[in-house]
Amino acid sequence: MNVHVTGNDVGARTLAIVGELKGLEGPLLPILHEIQAEFGYVPQESLPVIAEQLNLSRAEVHGVVTFYHDYRDHPTGRHVLKLCRAEACQAMGGDEVAERVKSLLGIDFHQTTLDGAVTLEPVYCLGLCSCAPAAMFDGAVHGRVDAELAKELVAEARR
Repeated sequence: MNVHVTGNDVGARTLAIVGELKGLEGPLLPILHEIQAEFGYVPQESLPVIAEQLNLSRAEVHGVVTFYHDYRDHPTGRHVLKLCRAEACQAMGGDEVAERVKSLLGIDFHQTTLDGAVTLEPVYCLGLCSCAPAAMFDGAVHGRVDAELAKELVAEARR
């Protein structure tokens, strides 16, 4: 992830990514995933480049980016901690875990710690309903998250 780039670099790198992937069937989602992997988010400067190269309107591209919650419009912390907010996780203590994590980090959902270490995001189902409550830390899924595991995840994120 390269978050220190200029507008020209964003446009050039976006053009290269689109060039690599536009031959795929339904290339928009793979292109957006690759751009987010490259920059850590989908920069606004990328949208007109994608639209032009795929012969779509900017509104269509913007609509896809804003429809899917996994795409970000701003950089995240070095680590991303996602807490499941779905009903099964809430029924199994997810609200208490969320409050504990927010307290430990000193932030709320959709925020990043001041040191840039951790971004906390809500997610609505990780598919671990039988192991609720669930969390995802940097892409790794954790089930049966309790206060102790929450504390461990936060400590790992702070390293």
